[in-house]
Amino acid sequence: MAIRHRLMRRKDVRECVDIVAAHPIVGPRYGKAIADLRAAWSRLLAEEGFCSATVFEEKNGDEANLVGVGVSVFVSDEFLEEAKKPPSFWIGPELAKRAVRGDRSSMLTAKQAREANSRDGLNLVIWQATVREQHMQRMEVWEAFMKAGVEQHRGYRLKELLVAQAESVEHLLGLRHTGGFFWDGNKQRYGDLPDCDLHAIIREPHVAGITREIALSRPLESITTSIGSLFHYQPPQFGFSGSEQRLLLAALAGGTDEELSEELRVSLSTVKKTWRSVYDRVAACLPELIPSSSQSNGEASKRGRDKKQRLVSYLREHPQELRAVSKKILQQQPARASRVR
Repeated sequence: MAIRHRLMRRKDVRECVDIVAAHPIVGPRYGKAIADLRAAWSRLLAEEGFCSATVFEEKNGDEANLVGVGVSVFVSDEFLEEAKKPPSFWIGPELAKRAVRGDRSSMLTAKQAREANSRDGLNLVIWQATVREQHMQRMEVWEAFMKAGVEQHRGYRLKELLVAQAESVEHLLGLRHTGGFFWDGNKQRYGDLPDCDLHAIIREPHVAGITREIALSRPLESITTSIGSLFHYQPPQFGFSGSEQRLLLAALAGGTDEELSEELRVSLSTVKKTWRSVYDRVAACLPELIPSSSQSNGEASKRGRDKKQRLVSYLREHPQELRAVSKKILQQQPARASRVR
């Protein structure tokens, strides 16, 4: 049975927190802070405070069973430096406590993230990437996590990425294999895993990640399937509105207009109106992507599907079009934006 992913909904939060609490390694790391996690995630969902909040499901007949949860946020420069300065701390519990007490100085608001994405870039933290214990040894589950992680985080102008604090030696080695580096708090730099008992690393707070400078110094062909590929960025050209981006993000997972209407909780007429607006923007900037043609009414439905498929395929390769930016800021720095890799 295939593992699929979708955006977390408020009704998922309780079960997602239960997955974290029941995990034999992650649960104890939270300690008393596990009581804050449900309120923290509910609040951030309502405030659009996540970069990504995702649930992973396995279809079993008519039922879809949750097998894991992945959550990421954009953080301030100050929090990033705090997390990397000895003594280290468990990042997930600390973020939960700060979110509950209303301290948003650590995590960026949607507006702050939009502005940072239009200037020097963003610091991304993988808050949680946790699988139910009975699924922890399934390779296809972790492959689904990795694929979704790259898909959901490409297209941002990233400065630095801190990946989830490893839950096992295998997880730690997997982070290294996909391009992550171990942070040496004493030397204040990223490097290879230390030559020591890796189980000892797992037992204590630690930091793994990668910076833009490290990622861009490596050959592109060697990192296209790794976390390093997240740092190759080009500014968007279509300038989709927020409602258009939400529709297009949902459309990446497939589905009819009726299903998109249900997923986005808007009317079918609103979905169709938004598609027309999307096509108008694309035609104005890149008319060859979905060229118009005179066709009979009998072919109109097929042409509509073809247009959607061509656009969705393009957006999979150009995810920056689906990331929030400040058009005003980008327009003020055209020369700089054109130089970004």
